[in-house]
Amino acid sequence: MDARPRVIYLPDTMANWPWPRTMNPHYEAVKAEVDTSFRNFKDLSPESQEAFNKYDSEHLRIGCDFINVLGIVDMYTDIENAAVTKAMVDIVIDALHSPHKTRPEGECILGEIVRQFWARAIQTTSLPFQRHFVYSYTAYLRAVVVEALDRDEARCRSIGDYIKLRRDTCAAKPAIALYEMGMDLPDEVLYHPVVVELTECITELMLIDNDMISYNREQAMGDENHNLITTVMVEIGLDRSGAMAWAASYHAEVEKRFADGLAKVPSWGPSTDVLIKEYLDGMATWARANHCWSYETRRYLGKKGPEIQRTRLVPLLPKVNRKAASTAAKVNVAD
Repeated sequence: MDARPRVIYLPDTMANWPWPRTMNPHYEAVKAEVDTSFRNFKDLSPESQEAFNKYDSEHLRIGCDFINVLGIVDMYTDIENAAVTKAMVDIVIDALHSPHKTRPEGECILGEIVRQFWARAIQTTSLPFQRHFVYSYTAYLRAVVVEALDRDEARCRSIGDYIKLRRDTCAAKPAIALYEMGMDLPDEVLYHPVVVELTECITELMLIDNDMISYNREQAMGDENHNLITTVMVEIGLDRSGAMAWAASYHAEVEKRFADGLAKVPSWGPSTDVLIKEYLDGMATWARANHCWSYETRRYLGKKGPEIQRTRLVPLLPKVNRKAASTAAKVNVAD
């Protein structure tokens, strides 16, 4: 038997992406404030609090809050069946639509976390942003329920069907919407076919990178069916290395589509053109940020992220007992 450790090679998909890694100058101060705020939620399960503790101007605060909200909602729903996930999602959606309503006693903590996040966000953000955010975040939440149903049924979708669902479950669109917080972008601009296609491109770049980097962790947890690498392996019949190469090639195709699409953006007049350029630059930066975060956080690669980003080599993790992990992280959902 070959005793050599098995490794996964991660292609450098963002090597030629023109938007560099940058840091908001207010990051450190706002991060400390946000971390303190989230640690005040005493009802987080010990497992969720431990995971949160590893995560390393007002609109930046809202953006940081939302990233934490995404992580916590994901941690709670990722280990549950479709029925429990739907109950959690219904709580979150209700909190999103009723940010000033007191949450019921004994309810899953996600309701209060999202209520506080959104009650703060609506104080300083534009109405178009609020409308677009609620729409895209709700689409994400509904898709998470579909993902849980797929998990219950051990379903592995076709590549096309998977990408269609993953465009929502990756949560890229509500994240991209954060760039609208101080803008009044009309619907005819945001939903113009060219802008919609550019948004889909960034969404796909983010889901490809996320799935490539998270694959090792997900295969170890037995949750690899909701991952592009697995769908490619199953549908095309490739091994892991071949599927990674396929995903990297598809990534390059999407990058080109985005670059070509930028040249087709129409003009809506000087004042709107300035806003849409800022918005498009913002979403392009999100693709870079997502890629960097995936290596720099400990969520997918533990403490080895920077090393793996240099070597591109990931030791294949052994399988773990998903049922035991799920039982340990159970949370209370109100009837």
